[in-house]
Amino acid sequence: MSFFPLSEDRAWQTLREAAMADWAGTSCWTSAESGITLHAGGAWHYAGQTDEPARRLLDCLAPCVCAPSPFTLAQLGQSIDGRIATVSGASHYVTGQQGLIHLHRLRALVDAVVVGAGTVAADDPRLTVRHVAGRNPLRVVLDPRARLSARHRLFRDGDAPVLYLTGQRPPAGLGSHVEVATVQLDSEGVAPAEVLARLHERHCQRVLVEGGGITISRFLAAGLLDRLHAVVAPMLIGSGRPSLTLPEIDTLDEAHRPPCRVHQLDEDVLFDLVLKAQDGRQ
Repeated sequence: MSFFPLSEDRAWQTLREAAMADWAGTSCWTSAESGITLHAGGAWHYAGQTDEPARRLLDCLAPCVCAPSPFTLAQLGQSIDGRIATVSGASHYVTGQQGLIHLHRLRALVDAVVVGAGTVAADDPRLTVRHVAGRNPLRVVLDPRARLSARHRLFRDGDAPVLYLTGQRPPAGLGSHVEVATVQLDSEGVAPAEVLARLHERHCQRVLVEGGGITISRFLAAGLLDRLHAVVAPMLIGSGRPSLTLPEIDTLDEAHRPPCRVHQLDEDVLFDLVLKAQDGRQ
């Protein structure tokens, strides 16, 4: 069998195929189309020549599609001084174009993407796949006290279904593609564990928690994230909204020091933090 040089486009197509494959009870999967074999844990093999962009892409994203289900990943883009937005909430764009493409690739590889009400209010995101080929995920909005209005684009566009989780009466005028679900609230809003339980009931096994910093921090503090992708841009904001806020600690011995892989995204640096081993250990 002859193997053609593996391009970035073909590698991306293979990752999308693998994200939709059934990994239950298997330790590897081979694409009949490209001949790439992916192994549980993220290792991969191709018998032919591999272009450098394809190699970088597979090294970066194969662990996200080869992980056992369920799998929860968070992604944030921040300045080098740990800010994700200015005081007013402006965040377009902290990271560069490659960071944006990386985010859209993550969306295309998951079943659902989760954001809090603050992110919707500040950014009015669409949460769709536009910069890469792929499918749009289910868009999940956490709005515990129903402070958002129906004017936001994802409530009107119909580009992908929306699951709106709230503890109050929802706003009037939501599109027909929006499903409203009432949830119990804790002292801080919608409990992350309940969010994942609702999504797993809908067979959404691969979940991306995209923002904002408070929402990601709650999932992290609850021990519910398998991986965290932090894209750090060489930018100094100096004030504004922090990326992560966790319970206070007294000494650095109590700090999280997870295994980490590093990838270059043009001028930005992606830190891929492994928060749980494949057997679920933290």
